[in-house]
Amino acid sequence: MHIHFIAIGGSAMHSLAIALHQKGDTITGSDDQIFEPSRSKLKTVGLLPQDGWFPDKITSDIDIVIVGMHAKPDNPELLKAKDLGLSIMSYPEFLFEHSKQKTRVVIGGSHGKTTITAMILHVLHYHNREVDYMLGAQLDGFENSVHLTQENDFILLEGDEYLSSPIDLRPKFHLYQPNIALLSGIAWDHINVFPTFEDYVKQFEVFLETMTNGSTLVYNENDPVLAELAKNATKPTRKHAYTIPNYSIEDGDTFIETPEGDLPLEIFGEHNLENLAGAKWICQHMGIDEDDFYEAIASFKGASKRLELLFKNDKIALYKDYAHSPSKVKATTSAVKKQYPKRHLIACLELHTYSSLNQNFLAEYKHALDQADEAVVFYSPKAVEIKQLDTLGKQDILEAFGRDDLQVFTSPENFKAFLDLKEFKHDVLLMMSSGNYGGLDLDKFTNQLES
Repeated sequence: MHIHFIAIGGSAMHSLAIALHQKGDTITGSDDQIFEPSRSKLKTVGLLPQDGWFPDKITSDIDIVIVGMHAKPDNPELLKAKDLGLSIMSYPEFLFEHSKQKTRVVIGGSHGKTTITAMILHVLHYHNREVDYMLGAQLDGFENSVHLTQENDFILLEGDEYLSSPIDLRPKFHLYQPNIALLSGIAWDHINVFPTFEDYVKQFEVFLETMTNGSTLVYNENDPVLAELAKNATKPTRKHAYTIPNYSIEDGDTFIETPEGDLPLEIFGEHNLENLAGAKWICQHMGIDEDDFYEAIASFKGASKRLELLFKNDKIALYKDYAHSPSKVKATTSAVKKQYPKRHLIACLELHTYSSLNQNFLAEYKHALDQADEAVVFYSPKAVEIKQLDTLGKQDILEAFGRDDLQVFTSPENFKAFLDLKEFKHDVLLMMSSGNYGGLDLDKFTNQLES
């Protein structure tokens, strides 16, 4: 089959292209700009295209065109594909078509879905259980974040609530029609698409309506909005609520209670333990018993960029995390402080997404950094301008976070100087961002700490 990708450089798009290439399909693609790590990965397998859009590439011998969100509705290749009457899909639509005969397991929620999906995949891989999958981050031990076959019975899908494509404005997770689903929680996000909390909640209500009749729902009972939606859902006939398991922290190590005794974990934080409890339910529905789950999860170190330890010695522990939504920032900051109660916690947050830089949303960050001993916010006025948002001032940030001693940086150079001049004695430095602080080389900074 010949499949062409418009906007092949996207995080999910390039992984899907590589997976289909490895399966034996003929893959072509295009994009106007491709960044790392997508660029290197596509180049390694011979799929890296020349930058730009080339409608001449779109011919009648193409079986399917998959279009990513980065493309615009007037993309010249997309218009050519429409003129030729080719089959055009978003990547979630393609994944559903691929998995019609499989048991579809979808992990959704405003936060934690990548980690939960990674936990499940880690456990299945540990016990040599083969499944198809798609997740939103790289996982140690896995060559690619997408894997597709004809023979596997299950497909495990991370269910993103953002839009599917420029010509399919349904949230991605509305397309999968799960047989088994997990929802981790609901915290308002993507306000450029869902301008009110009610609009956002509605997407999860619709998701529950897209589940197959007689399906299974696993959900976080600590989220009252989600618990109410789950109670009213009619498609799933089996519903399993989960919560934070009993645990203890000893000398910086986290242990959870199990029927076989206390189990030490590589991960920490109540939000991660909550994720673990949900992952256990899903694994049991996929044929992994409780004892086997615990045996495997003990070695789980986390998904890429999710509370990842970069460096640690007696003077400093350096963590980076993808956290950017208010609920995740608060949960991550609290988790690190609880894990290191005797260390001075310096929490650095970059406001980078459309929502986080929007004055109408900024108040959602109230008290999100309160658990930090020292709190820092970085944002780029240029990013605000590019996103065509109202100008933000430092006072806006101070008022939003509700913390008078908050340090606010708008210059990458000044922020880097702040880090370089720090004399770490007994600290934890937590770097939270979905960006890179205006070009900060975190690897280089880590190397400085080691020297």
